[in-house]
Amino acid sequence: MKLGLTPWNFSDLSANALSEQARVAEGLGYESFWLPENHFNPGAIPDPLMLLAAVAAATERIRLATTSYLLPLRNPLQAAEQVAVLDQLSRGRVLLGVGRGYAPKMLQAFNVVPREKRKLFEESLEVMIRAWQGESIMVSDAAAGERDQGGGHGVELDPLPVQKPHPPIWVAAFGPKALAQAGRLGLPYLASPMESMSQLRANYDAHASAAEQAGHPVVATRPIMRTVFVSENASELDAVRERLGQNVPQDRRGEEMALDEWAVVGKGAYVREKLQEYGRELGITHVVVTRIRVGGIEESRLRESVARVPELIRG
Repeated sequence: MKLGLTPWNFSDLSANALSEQARVAEGLGYESFWLPENHFNPGAIPDPLMLLAAVAAATERIRLATTSYLLPLRNPLQAAEQVAVLDQLSRGRVLLGVGRGYAPKMLQAFNVVPREKRKLFEESLEVMIRAWQGESIMVSDAAAGERDQGGGHGVELDPLPVQKPHPPIWVAAFGPKALAQAGRLGLPYLASPMESMSQLRANYDAHASAAEQAGHPVVATRPIMRTVFVSENASELDAVRERLGQNVPQDRRGEEMALDEWAVVGKGAYVREKLQEYGRELGITHVVVTRIRVGGIEESRLRESVARVPELIRG
């Protein structure tokens, strides 16, 4: 099982702070360092690739990953260029998690009609993959805002990504339509950190079925995101569990989930067994350890927890 990590401290998004966390993760043996994309909220990360470019300069081996690079918001050729530049900058370390976005107000701010997001996502991804493989992409000669009169010319991407035919692509998906689309495309599905074991099992079955029906081979890569905290201090664990319990997500039936259904919080032996259970029961190949979304935990303790996880997986 391979391990990835999001920053444990999102309060400082400076190049120095992110790079320092990524260097620590790389030294501990984490394989990938992940940033989300979000817009128009406190602490937003609207351009994860720009931040990962800073991390690239400070690290050597760790993959630079996005949990959900939102394709409908972008011109696909420009997005393909930016990803290729980061792959060149990092000498082939990009791992691209892509998504559609879900907040209607955010989509509308980018002139995206919410009901068209899946169509735009797929069209954009197709153009990007073709461009990364060096194909000539036809663009219209019509002036902006005019209807295409039939004329056009081809453009070729330069630079191309280091990784061939392109960086790995995982699809962040939530809900049956998104899962079906990811499976139909034959791409790995990146599971949300807020879903129960039973829901994840149903999701992977739906994804695998869609991939099979589309004629794709079995998608062996199965990544999952999970909130993880390790401690041998029982009172500290009780406090963390209590804080997390105040922010329990609802499942798709609108019912609150038990904490252990979506978070892995406990002593080392418990955390090791729980992560191994994900491998046994769901065939999970990658675990992305996500930040604790509650306050009141000293950064030194978060670092200690982050350091324990690779030891538990190896041990």
